[in-house]
Amino acid sequence: MKAFLLIPVLLFLAACASQDQAAKRADAAAASPATPAVGSDRDAHGCIGSAGYQWCERSQRCERPWELAQAQGLANTAEAISAYCSTPASPARK
Repeated sequence: MKAFLLIPVLLFLAACASQDQAAKRADAAAASPATPAVGSDRDAHGCIGSAGYQWCERSQRCERPWELAQAQGLANTAEAISAYCSTPASPARK
């Protein structure tokens, strides 16, 4: 008879413990700041900075500076890339 009383008491205690743990997990999730998704750091032009892209006015696209330097024969420095990208592209000749 005592065994039959012991089972419901144990089930009740287990249910209470799991509710407390669920509440603690919910509180911890609400307190921690949301981690941004990878690649969600797009700038005004849609360039993903964490992937190394930045906007180049001259080419009118997102470019990786080291790739642009290699393709255009520029020095791989911030100054050279900035000077190249800040000058507008020359208009097409007729």
